[in-house]
Amino acid sequence: MSDDKTRDEAVEQELKGVPEDMIDGDETDDTGEGDRLAALEEELAEAKQQVLYARAETQNVRRRMEKDVSDARAYAATGFARDILSVHDNLTRALQAVPEDLREDEKLKGLIAGIEATAREIDKVFGQHGITRIAAIGMPLDPNQHQAMVEIPSDEAEPGTVVQEMQSGYMIKDRLLRPAMVGVAKKPG
Repeated sequence: MSDDKTRDEAVEQELKGVPEDMIDGDETDDTGEGDRLAALEEELAEAKQQVLYARAETQNVRRRMEKDVSDARAYAATGFARDILSVHDNLTRALQAVPEDLREDEKLKGLIAGIEATAREIDKVFGQHGITRIAAIGMPLDPNQHQAMVEIPSDEAEPGTVVQEMQSGYMIKDRLLRPAMVGVAKKPG
């Protein structure tokens, strides 16, 4: 019984300062309740909107991360590929420097065949990793793939056409690895 009395006293303390008409349940003013309900509905709508934004942001982050991972896989070898291009260039120059009469010399045939086989193997590895040579000679100058080094007067080629390739250019998949260094035709005069 003393628990009930203590509880009743606590309730009485809580009700102090509350208007009488609210205690009796004779509430006639619904505006307070309506305002509270409207505020709660507004908070709910805001919370739903925030959840939608959070989901969209999470999805965007996931897509960006998947693209970054995909790019990292596809283009991870870019730095190495650029470095190995100079090795390929040197092998090509070495082969071009051998005069035709020395190519027939029995003492050098094996060496030349070895250099040619190495160059073919590098080309094969390039192909396996999506590294392709950029077409240059006879093509119109494309600043996204070609770097014009000189203008060469020419009657035979249209101005702006690549007529000389000083260094081969390469792509790795759909990205530029190294531009082709080229000479471009211009009108003589």
